[in-house]
Amino acid sequence: MQEFINELVNNGTTILQNGGIIVGFLIIFIESIIPVLPLAIFIAFNLIAFGNITGFLVSYIATIIGCLTAYYIFYYLSNTKPIKKILQSKKLKLDSVMNLVNNITLSKLTVILAVPFSPAFLINIVAGIAKVEKRKFIIALLISKVFIVYFWGFIGKSLLESFTDVKTIVTIAIFLIIFYFISKILEKKFQL
Repeated sequence: MQEFINELVNNGTTILQNGGIIVGFLIIFIESIIPVLPLAIFIAFNLIAFGNITGFLVSYIATIIGCLTAYYIFYYLSNTKPIKKILQSKKLKLDSVMNLVNNITLSKLTVILAVPFSPAFLINIVAGIAKVEKRKFIIALLISKVFIVYFWGFIGKSLLESFTDVKTIVTIAIFLIIFYFISKILEKKFQL
């Protein structure tokens, strides 16, 4: 099994190195819009193929742009007649969800987006449909995706190992606390 994993990592790394940073960017971007495979695999491959700093930056920028693309697609699609019709047919169920999403604070949105197991794709769609303020959504993404890319890139290579390592758990907790306070400060500054 270890041999198979090593071969898989070597083949994936070789493909990325041959394709360059654009391929590394595209796989993260596409995964952010159409989540087919776990983001952790693609980020780990980027870090292995391009190094920790370049791999991190490529993954971070690609996931931000991918999430914003999904958000804007649904932000504008929700104004079209077919989507409005669907939303109005589900109005009673959606009203409470939309109110909840619209009234979410920057700090809470940041924490939700920073949780490694949250369905980011779904959050992007709901935020777009609910017309979450653009500035709030962008700030939350910029803050939270640092943590997500760090988690999946440096820690997420082996999810099971990351949750049995006390040092990793403490690091994750510290990052979540830091990002929570950063978002609280920005929330007050920008009155979000």
